[in-house]
Amino acid sequence: MAAIQGQGDQKEERRRKESILDLSKYLEKNIRVKFAGGREAAGVLKGYDPLLNLVLDNTTEVLRDPDDPYKLTEDTRMLGLVVCRGTSVVLICPVDGMESIPNPFVQQEG
Repeated sequence: MAAIQGQGDQKEERRRKESILDLSKYLEKNIRVKFAGGREAAGVLKGYDPLLNLVLDNTTEVLRDPDDPYKLTEDTRMLGLVVCRGTSVVLICPVDGMESIPNPFVQQEG
């Protein structure tokens, strides 16, 4: 019985996941999060865990175009305090220093 219990302790040590990203430098800063399914939200990072579950405060969601679900609009809605499940997070980026550029893969007319 003791041998089985000892093996369980080793499995728990292997199961512990280290965080893929070091999000500590973004605590208390504005970040933008993209989710599987196309949703986007921005807010102040209040907390996180190794599984990439995030806690955002003062969160706003960027709404999508009803005619084209892949296109974002300028419209937003206030969500407030949000817990984002890590399995649905696709991309995390800081809001500060982020700028929109033209798509380099689309051929320019002219």
